Amino acid sequence: MAVLPLRFVPDPVLRQKTKRIPGMDSGLERLIDDMLETLPEVNGVGLAAPQVGVSVRLAVIAMPDEEPMVLINPEIVKRSGLREVTEACLSIPGYAGEIKRAKSVTVKARNIEGKEFRVKATGLLAQALEHEVDHLEGTLYIDHVETADGLYRVEHREEKDLL
Repeated sequence: MAVLPLRFVPDPVLRQKTKRIPGMDSGLERLIDDMLETLPEVNGVGLAAPQVGVSVRLAVIAMPDEEPMVLINPEIVKRSGLREVTEACLSIPGYAGEIKRAKSVTVKARNIEGKEFRVKATGLLAQALEHEVDHLEGTLYIDHVETADGLYRVEHREEKDLL
């Protein structure tokens, strides 16, 4: 396992729509292991494959005090409600923004055994799921900022804000 280098804006891989993963192989297993090792090293909640330079539909999320979640080919199947949140991103260091995210989301994905599962989430987990699925579509949180003063420089971010 290895800690992978992050990609930062304006790296074009962050703007590409990712490819679906047809099945598990040793390369994908290694990528998952490396992403899971990278995530705590960069103090993040979530990490999408494009953020480490790989344009495939894969994300990992590690909520505080919970086992990390691996999402292969994740897709948001339901959103409800709307709330304003402050969001930041590992690939856009030094900035945060005020955006709107769903109050709750349902995501379907496959796990590392290839079994389909669904996650219904609210709060930070819902925000992280939307953020990481956005990455897989080539969308960044800054694309959701509605006003000029909605994006601002920050000196220090809380771990919970690093998506």
